Amino acid sequence: MACSTLQALHNLGGSGSVDEIEDEVAKILNLSEDEVNVLYKGTITSLSYRLGWTRNYLKGYGLLENSSRGVWALTEIGLKTKEVNKVEVKRFVRQKRKLETDLAGAEAVETNIEIEEEIRELTWQESLIELLKKIDPIAFERLCQRFLRELGFQNVEVTQRSNDGGIDGVGILKIGSVISFRCVFQAKRYKNTVSPDIIRDFRGAMIGRGDRGVIIMTGTFTREAKKEAIRDGAPPIDLIDGNELAEKLKELGLGVEVGMVEKVNIKTDWFKSI
Repeated sequence: MACSTLQALHNLGGSGSVDEIEDEVAKILNLSEDEVNVLYKGTITSLSYRLGWTRNYLKGYGLLENSSRGVWALTEIGLKTKEVNKVEVKRFVRQKRKLETDLAGAEAVETNIEIEEEIRELTWQESLIELLKKIDPIAFERLCQRFLRELGFQNVEVTQRSNDGGIDGVGILKIGSVISFRCVFQAKRYKNTVSPDIIRDFRGAMIGRGDRGVIIMTGTFTREAKKEAIRDGAPPIDLIDGNELAEKLKELGLGVEVGMVEKVNIKTDWFKSI
């Protein structure tokens, strides 16, 4: 998986989002749609979970770096590296962490947390998604209505629940106060993966009722569903899966609060100077 990740980033020009890397790795490994969509836990696929650990090990090995916007890139050394020994990578990173622990004590714990942050965050995302799956369907639609408003949509309305043809609401998205799009959205609490059929059904319902569509789900979208959403010649549909919805709710502060951990430093030199 480490070599496939490196190859994927080289193929992508040296950098890529998590989704781009996963799609490229799937192509490199020639994985079938069923293999890609095998769930590890909750809405996290086994492929996503394994690649998350792989990226963090390669980062600890000095071959990758990542930005706060979730873009991963090859470092200067990474650009010159096409293959690695995964056993050597694990051994190096684990020894590095042990050395940091021995030298820095508690401060090394923070380093380990930072290195594993991407995987660690899956825990709160999974908890939030499970909560969203249990709330009333109408309440979930109201949440999506508020969510879209916070993102800048105007005149967001939830449609009547009967005869909506799969459309749960409509809204207007303005760009630069000049161009506007009428968007229709679907908000569903799916537990598993969403197939291309759902995308096609929604597109059929939205034609003539909106310029583009938005599907907000608590589940995940298959690769084929993602391709169908941006198929040439068809009205575009934006997809927001469970993990992305959780992340956006955190950014917007909607039902998610980020706490600050207090860190106390003892100034031993100060006590020596008394």
